[in-house]
Amino acid sequence: MFATLSDRLTSTFKNLRSKGRLSEADIDATIREIRRALLDADVAVSVVRDFTGSIRERALSSEVSGALNPAQQVVKIVNEELVAILGGDSRNLRFAKNGPTVIMLAGLQGAGKTTLAGKLAVYLKDQGHTPMLVAADLQRPNAVTQLKVVGERAGVPVYAPHPGNQGESALPGTSAGDPVSVARAGLETAKSRQHSVIIVDTAGRLGVDQELMEQAADIRNAVEPDEILFVIDAMIGQDAVATAQAFNDGVNFTGVVLSKLDGDARGGAALSVARVTGKPILFASTGEKLTDFEVFHPDRMASRILDMGDILTLIEQAEKAFDAEEAERMATKVAEGKDFTLADFLVQMQQLKNMGSMKKMLGMLPGMGQMREALDNFDEREVNRIEAIIQSMTPAERDNPKIINGSRRSRIAKGSGTTVTEINQLLQRFDGAQKMMRQMAKGGGGMPGMPGMGKLPSAGKRAGARQAKKDKKMTPQQRAAAARKAARGEAQPASNGSAFGVGQDQTPDLSNLELPKGFEKFLGK
Repeated sequence: MFATLSDRLTSTFKNLRSKGRLSEADIDATIREIRRALLDADVAVSVVRDFTGSIRERALSSEVSGALNPAQQVVKIVNEELVAILGGDSRNLRFAKNGPTVIMLAGLQGAGKTTLAGKLAVYLKDQGHTPMLVAADLQRPNAVTQLKVVGERAGVPVYAPHPGNQGESALPGTSAGDPVSVARAGLETAKSRQHSVIIVDTAGRLGVDQELMEQAADIRNAVEPDEILFVIDAMIGQDAVATAQAFNDGVNFTGVVLSKLDGDARGGAALSVARVTGKPILFASTGEKLTDFEVFHPDRMASRILDMGDILTLIEQAEKAFDAEEAERMATKVAEGKDFTLADFLVQMQQLKNMGSMKKMLGMLPGMGQMREALDNFDEREVNRIEAIIQSMTPAERDNPKIINGSRRSRIAKGSGTTVTEINQLLQRFDGAQKMMRQMAKGGGGMPGMPGMGKLPSAGKRAGARQAKKDKKMTPQQRAAAARKAARGEAQPASNGSAFGVGQDQTPDLSNLELPKGFEKFLGK
């Protein structure tokens, strides 16, 4: 969504890093580029004016002139102002103290309210609530049917006493029903069935449609919602300001939900609506699946825009997707020095798939804006191909890839619908991963206290410490000479890599050794 804006801002800041001191002309040039980037991203003009004014005022103050690194200080100011524009601190949903919590959805036609009702229900269900959907959108053709399908996928009940507008299949003379009565009856049903949350899906409307706006206000008065969420398409651009103001005047919403945040539009709505309305952005819809839904954190979104990454969100998604028992099993296996197998690799890949889009996850890493082209060209199906290749192997091949010869590779390629070249590439990558896991088990990787991995052996060594050189491998003649010296009672200097405290004055006792027949001549006997 913010790829173009992020690239423009990153390029602007890159020009500042080579300067040890910033003049007023440098700051003005930077502000000019930021203004152009924001306007190109369809951010509202009033928001751009306030934003750049605040940055210029702070950049010309002693806050920057006295800083050790003025360029980094300017980036810090831009980051803080971005967080302020996006709403400052994140806010959670407000829940009712008594009775079911009522959440009403409002927004334009096509903003994605019905799908978002299902996503919100899944989110609340995961939080331990018992949500119920209420089909109060009786205006749009087949909206009630769509909500029933969404509710079935989400695993939550749907209250839909009226079929609503069924389009061409509607009987002549039938009315669309009264959404106010449906919403009121849905609240009473939720109380009787002891649901903790009800989500009322209302009809999409235009901001200038006074009749439909009054209907939304009547639904609000009938159910007295604890939260009124304004669902806005993140790709709407400059028109977001007028739309948000019209809905705020009509229904007085309490929070904003951004839908279609995974689109390729310029994303000006996200940077405009919170500042214009003064209402916080609570959630963001980031995909088509019901699980592509996340809490909106202004500070994390600002970090993404400035190409600083979003590690916290990445960690949260990993905690949801990864199995703790499997992680513990893998940690124990590594600690015991057992080899990392292709079966383990398959499990890791499957858990990685559960986290969602690989492009989205990689985009949360800091500095990935510099690899935009490679990220855009990344094929999401690569994970599926790897899974198919490993599943086409026998258990013995997964445990010991070294037995996979030419004929086995041909069989695996045919079974997985790939080529032998792709099999070879996978085995090469796996060999590198296996070596890395062996290094971790030996403590050479220096990864102490890794979450979910426990304390690895030798993890307490000082990172980067120079290790003693190991003795070179001795030839048979050198070993024989050393044995003769030992037999004559000559002390052998301790090696540089002596690991068990063997001192230089300690001579090994060879009297009890059972030597092979004829070996005495090598000892000078």
